[in-house]
Amino acid sequence: MIDDLSRRRFLSSAAMSLLGVGALPLLESLAAAQEKPGSPAPLRPASAKNVIYLFMSGGMTHLDTFDLKPGAATQGPTEAIKTNVDGIQISSHLPNLARHMDKIAIINSLNSTQGAHAQGQYFMHTSYTLRGTIKHPTMGAWLNLMGGRQNPNIPGHVSIGGGNHASAGFLESRFAPLPIGDPAAGLQDSARASGVTAETFDRRLERAQAMNREFAAAHDQKDVRAYSDMYDEAVRLMNSKDLEAFDLRKEPEALRQAYGTSSFGQGCLLARRLVENKVRFVEVEHGGWDTHNENFESMEEKLPAIDQALSALLSDLDSRGLLEETLVVLATEFGRTPKIVTERMGRNHYPKAFSGLMAGGGVRGGQKYGKTDATGEEVIENKVSVPDFNATIAYALGLPLDHVVHSPSGRPFTVADKGKPVTALF
Repeated sequence: MIDDLSRRRFLSSAAMSLLGVGALPLLESLAAAQEKPGSPAPLRPASAKNVIYLFMSGGMTHLDTFDLKPGAATQGPTEAIKTNVDGIQISSHLPNLARHMDKIAIINSLNSTQGAHAQGQYFMHTSYTLRGTIKHPTMGAWLNLMGGRQNPNIPGHVSIGGGNHASAGFLESRFAPLPIGDPAAGLQDSARASGVTAETFDRRLERAQAMNREFAAAHDQKDVRAYSDMYDEAVRLMNSKDLEAFDLRKEPEALRQAYGTSSFGQGCLLARRLVENKVRFVEVEHGGWDTHNENFESMEEKLPAIDQALSALLSDLDSRGLLEETLVVLATEFGRTPKIVTERMGRNHYPKAFSGLMAGGGVRGGQKYGKTDATGEEVIENKVSVPDFNATIAYALGLPLDHVVHSPSGRPFTVADKGKPVTALF
């Protein structure tokens, strides 16, 4: 049997040849990103409509970012600075973000059961442990399954930065994210080929549909219908002004510079454009946090881009009135060891304690939740498991935490497994 990817590639190649569309990435992505309207009633009014999920792939160190321990042997050379909220200090590499702490809730008591990258990343994204027999949906897929999409022309779930962690899992492929590799390049291959007029394109499309009608009528199944829907989706987006949402050239140059020229900075700007155009869940991935070696030099290099981009994103959303309805999340799969590996000046994997952030979307800023001990090794107050963290995101979105969805094999699953939302953050 031909798998879904092979079918999508065949249909996309046919579109390139017959329709004059240089759109293999577009059609493949839309085939995997069609939405289903309607949802179960939420358990509570949502405080957030959208999510911008910033994932620090590799395991971001908590001691050198948001859980500093001045004077402890485990701290190393990273210094702490004050923020605009009394009693909250963060890394000296984050001076701009320090001025936005009144918008942010820091969670310093995250705890995971997974200490390897693939397993930790999967757990953080799904709330379930990685297994060979099933693949679980990530939060963007859950949101679009239960909450529907708000813009009829753009998929409701987008992944920026080349990461492959977001997934529809066992849900139908229409809930998968639309992937964008380079945010500055936008959605590529989304225009008619040179020399193909609109009339020619429409005529070729009608011929292709005519050839498919007999097969579609004989095989009236959801997978067959999905490919017809795929073409409708692609053509609708190609002909829509909403396609401009992916074009960062529409932004003033000064604002693009404010986010920073890094791929992560431009990815955050694209995320803002997408939620402004009613895309419900946008993930931006930023890798390279696996600092077994030269941890402190790496922080000097990596944190300024985070500082600039996240500060610009919070300011931009706030100035447009979007922060109240957009939950901004910064997450990673685990922390780094408080103990410094002196011969390499590095930190190893550490799932027992790490940090994350939430802002906007009903979250009360200017607070730290949870606490680790004096060396950053043990959570001693308000431990937050990975499913709890994801349940908190679902809670902000108003998703029903006990709504059961069955996999094709009949097994029951919920949006955040058995996680309990941290309601004190709101």
